[in-house]
Amino acid sequence: MSDFQTIGDLSNNQTQSGSGGLQVSSGGVEEKLAKKMGQVALKDREAEAMRLAQSVGLPHIDLESFPVGPQALRQIPLERAKKIGAVCFFADQEEYRVGAMDPGKEEVQVFLKELEDKNQANTALYVISKKSFDKVVELYKTLPTVKAITKDVSIKESDLESVQVDVTDLSSLQRVLEDANATTSFVSILASGLKLDASDIHIEAEENGIEVRVRLDGVLHDAAKLPRETYRQIVSRIKLVSALKLNITDKPQDGRFSIKLKGGDVDVRVSTIPTVYGESIVMRLLAQSREGVSLESLGLSEDDYNILKREIERPNGMIITTGPTGSGKSTTLYAIMKILNKPGVKIITLEDPVEYKVEGINQSQVEPDKGYTFAKGLKSMMRQDPDIAMVGEIRDLETAETAVQASLTGHLILSTLHTNSAAGAVPRFLSMGTKPFLLAPALNCIIGQRLVRKLCESCKEPSQIEEGRMEEIKAQIAKMPEKLKKLVETKELKFFSAPGCKACGSIGYKGRIGIYEIFVVNEDAEKRILAGEISEYDIAKIAQEQGMVTMIQDGILKALDGITSIDEVHRVIE
Repeated sequence: MSDFQTIGDLSNNQTQSGSGGLQVSSGGVEEKLAKKMGQVALKDREAEAMRLAQSVGLPHIDLESFPVGPQALRQIPLERAKKIGAVCFFADQEEYRVGAMDPGKEEVQVFLKELEDKNQANTALYVISKKSFDKVVELYKTLPTVKAITKDVSIKESDLESVQVDVTDLSSLQRVLEDANATTSFVSILASGLKLDASDIHIEAEENGIEVRVRLDGVLHDAAKLPRETYRQIVSRIKLVSALKLNITDKPQDGRFSIKLKGGDVDVRVSTIPTVYGESIVMRLLAQSREGVSLESLGLSEDDYNILKREIERPNGMIITTGPTGSGKSTTLYAIMKILNKPGVKIITLEDPVEYKVEGINQSQVEPDKGYTFAKGLKSMMRQDPDIAMVGEIRDLETAETAVQASLTGHLILSTLHTNSAAGAVPRFLSMGTKPFLLAPALNCIIGQRLVRKLCESCKEPSQIEEGRMEEIKAQIAKMPEKLKKLVETKELKFFSAPGCKACGSIGYKGRIGIYEIFVVNEDAEKRILAGEISEYDIAKIAQEQGMVTMIQDGILKALDGITSIDEVHRVIE
């Protein structure tokens, strides 16, 4: 006898009237009937899910009584879960399990891939019924509602302008802070930093007071002093908007927030470290509204520009930029990507951190504390089938080997190394353990670079160079390629300096430009690298034979053109 027959008989018997009969209202029977039919329908749906699982070769699971935790639910937002008909029902550090009503759906496959790349873990797909899906969807209601912490500092344009009108140079910041109360000091410091085009603002606790310093064009300048009472309130305010813990003062912390302005957002990266006299705070200002720097504006000579343009047009290989922190390596890579960022070209970056967001480029930020390192990220990037990949920095053998292999299999790889010159890159790769027979054909070119400050055009004037330094300059000129040497010989060896004026804030410099050297790995260089035993001196000699203009020589040429001073060139290059 079927379930439906039993229900029908029960209905007929119970609705008959009689002295000994059971009196049941028709409404109660209908309710029981509907419930029984619903249970049958649910069983049928589960059976359908099981048949689907068998047909596609995937496991089936009934989530009716499966304990789904909050961590699993948070892997996919509720709206997206409903849209694709899938839920995550199990999550730990090594594995994530997903249940889908239609496992063949493209959106489900995309979600699985995202989950795997994001968590660097294995994923498993199961078939579930509508009943199981609805059960898990109901569990979303049990998730605690967390109110989002706003990390944006809303500064009115009028407040910003009122501060910036009074800020004309470094010394004026002290006057602005003296007139500000504890509440407005934080806004005043930020507004002044933006007005002065500072890249970083430092608030440092010292024995005799609190120093506010700003980095302008790569050089740190003292700007103002703060009373300790105001300092404590400013530190608390910075921590609050950066989502840092107020009660932790003996450990480093990192955070960020954004300044919302009509002209475009400014991203502020915050770093705190404990010192003997209190916490040191550094805020890095990154204006997201600025247009990407073009290759033409970097300061490359005509010959270097043509060399680099030719190398980036190659379909595969490695282009490496070298230099210390703050030498403009990332800016050069962004300028290269700006040229390469075209329809039909997939570019993926792996950065620490992502400093500037660029439309049309897939940018990913490494998170070493979560296991998402450059090495792991680069392997995941390669599964995304990019044409061009940018890796923020090659730090270890695993990253180096993956980058080299990618460049040999049809990808153009852009990356950086911390070496003092272009010639130092090859020995650095080899010291990591990179195999010479792989490295030699993978390298296209290596760029060495520094940033020098540009002289203020308003107060620039000719300057005298002491005899000993002039002899050093002449020795460098003598080593230049013949074409450049002849060009320099036609000029008077005249250099410039700037004493400082109102236009440059009494500093003498305004803005920066790059000085470069580009070493192209040609056939002769490849043979030497293949031999394995090659030093920085050997590479420098090969580069000189090629006719490479070194950074110091490029700096001298820019100093002769009055763009920078010879003192500035020697400041950034020994």
